[in-house]
Amino acid sequence: MGNKWRHRRLPAALLALALSAAAGCDGTHTARPKPTAAPSASAARVCAEPAPGPAKAPAGAVTVDPAVTGDLAAQTRNSPPHTTFWLRPGTHRLGPDRYAQVLPKEGDTYLGAPGAVLDGRKTNQYAFGGTAPDVTIRFLTVRGFAAPQNEGVVNHDSADGWVIEHTTIRDNSGAGLMAGARQQVRASCLRGNGQYGMNAYKGTGRITGLVLDGNEITGNNTDDWERRKPGCGCTGGVKFWDVDGADVRGNWVHDNRGAGLWADTDNNDFLVERNVIEANDGAALIYETSYNAVVRDNTIRRNNLVEGRRYADRGDTFPFATVYVSESGGEPRIPARTDKIEIYRNLLEDNWSGITLWENADRFCNSPANTSSGSCTLLVKDARRCARPAIARAPLYSDCRWKTQRVDIHDNRFVLDKAAVGCTVKCDRMAVLANYGTYPDWSPYQGERVAEAITLGQHNRWHDNVYVGPWTFVAHDPSRTLDRTQWQGAPYHQDAGSTFPVRGGDPDGG
Repeated sequence: MGNKWRHRRLPAALLALALSAAAGCDGTHTARPKPTAAPSASAARVCAEPAPGPAKAPAGAVTVDPAVTGDLAAQTRNSPPHTTFWLRPGTHRLGPDRYAQVLPKEGDTYLGAPGAVLDGRKTNQYAFGGTAPDVTIRFLTVRGFAAPQNEGVVNHDSADGWVIEHTTIRDNSGAGLMAGARQQVRASCLRGNGQYGMNAYKGTGRITGLVLDGNEITGNNTDDWERRKPGCGCTGGVKFWDVDGADVRGNWVHDNRGAGLWADTDNNDFLVERNVIEANDGAALIYETSYNAVVRDNTIRRNNLVEGRRYADRGDTFPFATVYVSESGGEPRIPARTDKIEIYRNLLEDNWSGITLWENADRFCNSPANTSSGSCTLLVKDARRCARPAIARAPLYSDCRWKTQRVDIHDNRFVLDKAAVGCTVKCDRMAVLANYGTYPDWSPYQGERVAEAITLGQHNRWHDNVYVGPWTFVAHDPSRTLDRTQWQGAPYHQDAGSTFPVRGGDPDGG
């Protein structure tokens, strides 16, 4: 995850602003939030109400018999590309070998009848694999597969052009689903998987044109990987790596252990809109070492209550937030639909804190503190160039850093009731900050240079927002806590045009 002080990996449309929050935290420090109630009418509620598949085989389809073990893989092997397979009602099984799986051919389509299930019996590692493009899976339940850490069950090899619709992928180890370029995941249930609902990682080449539309993504990371491997940065509802162009819209992302949505390392051109993101243990959204995004019209509530409280109870002063922008910003030189990170028309209600903009002074290309596995920015292809003496001069001084810059936060509604959240301190913060640069000894970013830049020099701006509740603000570093008047005054000049109404006796921050 975006590392913090220690080099750790760390609207809704205006109509939706009127939605009431569901039940708050139960007040304990160790329990996860209670499961959420139904989302707003605009959110995807597909796990409880999956769409039924065709009751009869379509014309020309190959029928797959659940009574014959391995029939799905055999029928696929014996059929030409662009074949449609109809899976009869019942539980379908693969062969007993752990590597037994279905290897589709180009253009194959798999349709599940009502009640059709493909069950890995906690024996098979993968359900659908191979490199064939343009495969479609609809109306099928895929469960009980035992993928290893960081690997996935459906589209195991991250082939391109797959379409996953009206499909339930649940109760598997690893990631329920991997992703390739041009993949579309629509109206599907990604539920209760051991690590991720989906891991958008290809390994070779960038993933382009990814769509997640109208899905329910819930209860993932049942194996609690961050506890098994502290600091791994390997958990949550969906993780994105090296994705260039993603539309994430209309999803209900809730009750995941860890973050809801997490874009990590050289992602670009994200549109995150009209989602309901709630009751995730960690942040609703992490955008880390990445570029150019629009986050708008989302309802974000009761997130980060577990992880935020855990760090606060340890005495950690870092402003852990519900929307965490870590070493990410707008970059006009990288083509995208925007040249900023724009966060607007969202409702954030009763989360553990609000939005934190963070930059680690010690994290840059070729630094030992770079936790992104040797990656470099999209502006410098060869990390070895980021070395002295060249890194101390333009253009490498700027281009060797993932910079939190050009972040525009406006027309949002931030609502906080500390009683509902169950806290007294450290859950009420907006922040823009960095650490004091110290490492390595040849770094040109030592001292307060990065803290001064992110706070005052990189065009990060809050304005025209509405704050309800007792909000505080952090600027430059965690020790600098501000009230509303200081936040709006010199030298920060934040939240021009914003309002701070009083509710239920809460102070207005003035």
